[in-house]
Amino acid sequence: MKEFHVENRRNVAEKMKEGSLMILFAGEAPKKSADAVYDFTPNRNFYYMTGIDEEQVILVLEKKAGEVLEHLFIKRRDPVMVKWVGESISEEKAKEVSGVEDIRFLDTFDAYLHQSIAKESLERIYLDLEKDHFNSLEVVGSRFAKMIREKYPQVRIKNIYNEICALRVFKSPEEIALMRKAIAITKDGIEALMKNTKAGMKENQLEAHFNFVLKSQGVKDFAFTTICAAGQNATVLHYVANNEEVKDGDLVLLDLGAQYGYYSADISRTFPVSGRFTERQRVFYDLVLKAHDAVLDMLKPGVPFTRINEVVHEIYAKELKALGLIEKDEEVRKYYYHNTSHFLGLDTHDVGRRDLVLEEGMVLTVEPGLYIEEEGIGIRLENDILITKDGMENLSKDILIRPEEVEAFLATRA
Repeated sequence: MKEFHVENRRNVAEKMKEGSLMILFAGEAPKKSADAVYDFTPNRNFYYMTGIDEEQVILVLEKKAGEVLEHLFIKRRDPVMVKWVGESISEEKAKEVSGVEDIRFLDTFDAYLHQSIAKESLERIYLDLEKDHFNSLEVVGSRFAKMIREKYPQVRIKNIYNEICALRVFKSPEEIALMRKAIAITKDGIEALMKNTKAGMKENQLEAHFNFVLKSQGVKDFAFTTICAAGQNATVLHYVANNEEVKDGDLVLLDLGAQYGYYSADISRTFPVSGRFTERQRVFYDLVLKAHDAVLDMLKPGVPFTRINEVVHEIYAKELKALGLIEKDEEVRKYYYHNTSHFLGLDTHDVGRRDLVLEEGMVLTVEPGLYIEEEGIGIRLENDILITKDGMENLSKDILIRPEEVEAFLATRA
């Protein structure tokens, strides 16, 4: 992956102007309580540019005199901390992973920054100033920007977030390989969960079978908090309590995924606890599957991203009217209240604008659902899709989804 990260830095450097720095921060695990902290996960744009997943590391690209210099600032080895938490990344390892040759230590960063600004006429600094809504918490780049404006008001601060994200929308072969691995592990976890499902169990007991498979295959973290929702719970879109009893007549809705090499799988499946769908459950399952298949049939380069959701709404409007559940098209939102797709990659809800037109190399989910609250039926079917030169590839095609296949698989339970 080293060459992948080198190429990413080269592409981003092209967006920079002469006489500028780009500074990206790995981040740091926030405090939880007392002396406990949350698990660390690297800033995804930093990771995309370096491949390093260690706290506090700083990447700097320096563009001047027609060339780009790269610097990586890492923690200096502390023999005391080694005894408590283990080794931090070494200079050799940092070079090997990132491809950055100039490795420095964090305690020299302030002096380097001052030298660059005060002595070398630095004009601008590019930072990752991600902000998803008005009241979102400050990211480390925003805090750093405040400090720069206070100490060096002559320097212009520019946001590089959108430029990096525009590159991340298109997945390289290396990224797709990691996503295939995440999906394959997710498949194994889903099958273990289904195989061990019995009426009377708790949702979290089902979830434990999925967790065991992932951890036993080397997965460090989940793509997101697992949804394992039975019966009425499946009509709550982001139900994550997973603590109620699974009953014989229930459907179980799963929305889950492994994260492998920081790349996510995102899969939804729905299955009957009893092993067979009731007639009514099958009506809605078949409808969701019909919408799912219709989307897959139309995916190819040139299709507007927004068209995906429109196709599902058109199918649902017609079929739900025929079932007597709605009278007007806009009433579809009563039973289907989320969008059909999002981009997938280093983030589960990955970067990428919804006004884009599909192009080769994009990876997105297709996840239509129906939630019939008054009948306690919630169904979602989700696959991970790669847009190819002439159409699409279903990366998760090997995970059971056809109702007859699901019933046949459940019939093999002990």
